Amino acid sequence: MFKSILNEHWKDVEIKFDPSCYKTGPEVTSIDKLVQRKLLGIIIKDEKTRLLWHTGANTWYYKNVKYKYDMDAEEFRKQGRKMVDYIADYLEKIRDREVNHKVQPGYMMPLLPDRAPEEPEDFDKVFEDIEKIIMPGITHWHSPYFHGYFAAGNSYPSILGDMLSDAIGCIGFSWATSPAATELEVITTNWLGRMLDLPEVFLHSEKSTGGGVIQSTASESVFLCVLAARTKMVTKLKEEHPEWKEIDIIERLVGYTSDQANSSVERSGLLGAVRMVKLESDKNFSLRGSTLREAIDKDKSEGRIPFFLCASLGSTGSCAFDNLEELGAEEDMWLHIDAAYAGSAFVCPEFRHLMKGVQYAETFSMNPHKWITHLVDAFNVDPIYLKHHNEGRIPDYRHWQIPLGRRFRSLKLWFMLRSYGVSGVQEYIRRHVRLAKEFEEKITNDENFEVVAEVVMGLGPNKLTEQLLQELLKDGRIYLIPAFVRNLYFLRLAVVAERTTSEDIQYSFDVIKQCANNVLKRFSLKN
Repeated sequence: MFKSILNEHWKDVEIKFDPSCYKTGPEVTSIDKLVQRKLLGIIIKDEKTRLLWHTGANTWYYKNVKYKYDMDAEEFRKQGRKMVDYIADYLEKIRDREVNHKVQPGYMMPLLPDRAPEEPEDFDKVFEDIEKIIMPGITHWHSPYFHGYFAAGNSYPSILGDMLSDAIGCIGFSWATSPAATELEVITTNWLGRMLDLPEVFLHSEKSTGGGVIQSTASESVFLCVLAARTKMVTKLKEEHPEWKEIDIIERLVGYTSDQANSSVERSGLLGAVRMVKLESDKNFSLRGSTLREAIDKDKSEGRIPFFLCASLGSTGSCAFDNLEELGAEEDMWLHIDAAYAGSAFVCPEFRHLMKGVQYAETFSMNPHKWITHLVDAFNVDPIYLKHHNEGRIPDYRHWQIPLGRRFRSLKLWFMLRSYGVSGVQEYIRRHVRLAKEFEEKITNDENFEVVAEVVMGLGPNKLTEQLLQELLKDGRIYLIPAFVRNLYFLRLAVVAERTTSEDIQYSFDVIKQCANNVLKRFSLKN
């Protein structure tokens, strides 16, 4: 390795030595001659890489040499510009890519060695492998023809925020480690909370114990709230009944959620070792207060202790909205609102009627940002090496999450909100809602299709067959996923990509219709 480095970087470079230090052999005047000598190694000293060689008689020489893999600022600028151009071209030309991958499990194994390379590789070669190795295995979530799951959330300002966050590289688990990271998160989550018109109790202020925190995922937020609610109830009951054992209390705890709720709620119950009961929603897939009251009365009569309710604002399968006003008034227990899908839409005043009753909640979460109150006590572990003299004056976010370390993610939010403005975010949401309504109209006007649930925001579920989904996946031009509610199998279409247009919606509908016709033709031939 050392010889190849010399040949590439030092070929024909003349070297002059102090003759008084030279002890044996003819004078060495070039790298080619030096390489023929006994090369002993490379060391790093004073942040500079130095090559050592030995010419005999205990005489050592050194000269600075750059590692092949040591990307300096000049090379970083070159590759950085290249990557920015690649990202911009990828997003602007994403319609030209097939939205779904065609690979099979293990496709990458024969394309890469089973061990890391021994020798450093030129980054240009690494760059070439993005298209050869990575992109074949990518489902393009930002394609206008991707209609599965939910929006991945992407914008040029947020990408730039990621770049700066990675460059700074701070681990902002407390204010002391990087004050800007904590304070920007406090300020920007307050901005967003006010954009949603959340009650002041959810914001950072001297009058409130609440505030916003950026978590990794909505699922993690639900789990945190289950643990916090469990801790709150166990602490309360231990104070009232000191003789009760904690494990016995936990065994009696019961939480509730809708049968339309995201699977993360049930999973959080499993991880938190508490019973989580799914309650039946009404004909509009909404959980109502009377259903909750009936379940609470039944559980109490059997000696259980209700402690937690997760209500959905925009469920994953059908974009349903639970009735918060009814649910919040039923019982004094921890109410968490999971608005991961639809929460962003409350930036628009015309949708805020769907969040009536939010004042009953302890916690409110949305993607990509979460508002959390009363979590700190549940996760406060404060060893001396993490303490600082400003504790209590401003949040230390390590107490608001499961991990200790956290990235400077508020830069993404700050860049985006300043670049779009409130009006820009509102227009983005309204445009996607209009596109969903356009798709609903096309479906409604075609006798082969039926709308299963009301199109409220950017999600339109449709009663299609399993065969249609397989036909669409085989066709590959658009991407949809199924849902299953009350023995009804249907496909759901979500408008998720920023660049989606009316023409894209028409294209997706045409593809669905073509594939549906193929399925119907096969069905008629069989019958």
